[in-house]
Amino acid sequence: MNFNDYKEYISEKTMMGPNSVRILEELFSRYPLELASDDEILDLGCGTGLTSLVIAKETGAKVYANDLWVNAEDNAKRFTEWGIGEQVIPVCEDANNLHFNEKQFNALVSIDSFHYFAGKAGFFQNKILPFMKDKSAILIGIPGLKNEYTGRANELLSNWLGDEAYLFKSPNHWKEIIGNHDRIETVETWEMGCFNKAWNEWLTSDHEFARGDKQHFETIIKPYTCFVGIYVKLK
Repeated sequence: MNFNDYKEYISEKTMMGPNSVRILEELFSRYPLELASDDEILDLGCGTGLTSLVIAKETGAKVYANDLWVNAEDNAKRFTEWGIGEQVIPVCEDANNLHFNEKQFNALVSIDSFHYFAGKAGFFQNKILPFMKDKSAILIGIPGLKNEYTGRANELLSNWLGDEAYLFKSPNHWKEIIGNHDRIETVETWEMGCFNKAWNEWLTSDHEFARGDKQHFETIIKPYTCFVGIYVKLK
């Protein structure tokens, strides 16, 4: 994957936080998805569809772009403008109540969203696994807490995140939350290396939320948080 291929699509209008394309770049570099045009991927929490664009271009597979907060019709317009309207299907559903077919997907990708709805033990087994084919892969990149600060999210992040501080968990904690299952072959979690680039590209944008994050970056975000990478391989 070449990040520069997607620069023209990255803007205040398509970003909803630290640059999601940077996070995808690291995930795809570490765990490439080798798929065919008739394979299907779920982009869970796709936002404005920027991640769906990259996933579609990089894999050639059919992408279901699901987001609860962004209107599916708006994403459909963007996909048409970007020339991927026939390859990417916009969906607007709650991650806790998805309506896909059993074992439909060859892969799942979730960038900067999984922490909002999946932070309880059993979610992965009950809400994700049923839709995944055997031998499929799950790639997740989310904001989290550095391992050394495990259990101190509310104490360290509340001035920035308020009541949502608890959503930030460490890589080791996320490995525990994903848990075990007869269908799971391996679970790997790590502190991602794209933190500085992804955050810098967000903070230098003119997005109103970026201006708010900038006030907390040096004192809270940079010292205590990271991006958590999660890779799950199914049997």
